[in-house]
Amino acid sequence: MQAVAINNITSEQADSVKKNLLGMDLDELVNFFEQLGEKSFRAKQVMKWIYQCNIDDFTEMTNLSKKLAAKLSEIAYIHLPELVMEQKSDDGTVKWLLRLDSGNCIETVFIPEDNRGTLCVSSQIGCALECGFCSTAQQGFNRNLSAAEIISQVWIANRAMGTTHKGDRLITNIVFMGMGEPLLNFDEVTRTIRILLEDNAYGLSKRRVTISTAGVVPALKRLRDETDVSLAISLHAPNDTIRDKIVPLNKKYPIAELIRACKHYFAGDTKLKQFTIEYVMLDHVNDEPQHAHELVQLLKSIPCKVNLIPFNPFPNSGYKRSSNSRINMFRDILQQAGLVTMTRKTRGDDIDAACGQLAGKVNDKTKRKLKQIMV
Repeated sequence: MQAVAINNITSEQADSVKKNLLGMDLDELVNFFEQLGEKSFRAKQVMKWIYQCNIDDFTEMTNLSKKLAAKLSEIAYIHLPELVMEQKSDDGTVKWLLRLDSGNCIETVFIPEDNRGTLCVSSQIGCALECGFCSTAQQGFNRNLSAAEIISQVWIANRAMGTTHKGDRLITNIVFMGMGEPLLNFDEVTRTIRILLEDNAYGLSKRRVTISTAGVVPALKRLRDETDVSLAISLHAPNDTIRDKIVPLNKKYPIAELIRACKHYFAGDTKLKQFTIEYVMLDHVNDEPQHAHELVQLLKSIPCKVNLIPFNPFPNSGYKRSSNSRINMFRDILQQAGLVTMTRKTRGDDIDAACGQLAGKVNDKTKRKLKQIMV
């Protein structure tokens, strides 16, 4: 075991074999400490220090013995990305640019609201799905993020935002809506979710964690066996003709197949989790009255809410934002048909932190091909 031999190697070699405890779920941490000959309760202690107290130095974990803290300092660490930049919007939105060990950068965004604070986290470096209205997709795709790299975004944002005067965290909700398609990084995303829900870590409820997916149907079918957090579907069109053009993944998994998978995921149970349909409003592409009526028919038997998203322009996208009058007309048709519908308020667009604008810095390995999406 590396822990036994570490005292006999150089400091440079030690750094290369140290175990990063960030991103390990409770079972993994229990196993780690048991292999060290320590009691399993040490896993809960350390997990609380890392996530609830934002401590990354074992010597500051005061309920650990000095001997154990010293041992952990030799064989393990809490490894975080480099914080490259923090930008604050006039509306209170905050965006962080984080540089990973590979040199690629990812972005994560905090969005303050009256009764909650939402953190939008990335799950991949770039994205392979090539949705034409999304700036992230134009960067190409490099690789999946590890659970440590995903949860580090939450750790860094919590440290930066702090708590209220009552000691409550300002970040109350986590959404996998940043760079990448979460369900194409299934194992690392679900491991991260276990940490988010774990009482000894962040202790979030299932309603406060949301996975947003463009519709990777096989992974969506698997998801029910792993977790039952809230779900957001990036639908953006009421029929396959339009969706094939703006969400290329639809050619692999068309709308009818996607809707069946969503019904399977919820199976009539929406008490502990929420189901949202995301619909970006593209001028004269998917915002006609007939499109609204089609959407009503598509969703009429599904207990969901519809989130209309004004398109956030970026250079050479080829799309324009629907006018307010067209968005309002579309919303009214849905509401009159009984669908719970709201228009998302654009936040953070002055720092390119609005929906669809996250870009980071990506060394594209896909050459703009969709071969990455097949699962």
